[in-house]
Amino acid sequence: MKRNRWFTMVAITGISLGMRQGVPFSQHGTVAQRVSHTNIDIDYNRPVARGRELFGALVKWDSIWHPGADSASRIRFDKDVLLQDKPLARGEYSLWLIPRQAAPWTLILSSAARVFHQPYPGSQHDALRVEIAPEKGAHMEAMTFYFPVVGRDSTVLRMHWGETILPIRIKVERDP
Repeated sequence: MKRNRWFTMVAITGISLGMRQGVPFSQHGTVAQRVSHTNIDIDYNRPVARGRELFGALVKWDSIWHPGADSASRIRFDKDVLLQDKPLARGEYSLWLIPRQAAPWTLILSSAARVFHQPYPGSQHDALRVEIAPEKGAHMEAMTFYFPVVGRDSTVLRMHWGETILPIRIKVERDP
């Protein structure tokens, strides 16, 4: 009987702690796209604007920032690709950005894929750095990644938060 009471107390304590934590502000998101015979997967947590000024305030200009919340956002390619016309080996990478008030922004893919959102793992892990000009668009309350354009051998991946869109061009090798 004592053992059953102990299990009951442990279960109630666990439920109580879980209820206190509540629902996280940044929900988990995934997006996947197949282009030709190449799979692209993104795993991230979606921060919400909630009326805050985003770029230049919450996200500082000219500082390395990871687009997401909690664990660093990750992207995976199962084959080699060209990202912004630069070669990138298949693999899994964490995503980092240097937003700038004047375009372009710097997108960094780090081979240190499974890391927390701070600190940046360091340039010794950089697999690729490319410059991308951001665009303006309609307000997107929760940060999101999506593929609005998918062709036979290329796609555009967009990171969109607030009114800022970062279009990332990806080209794959078409199988014959």
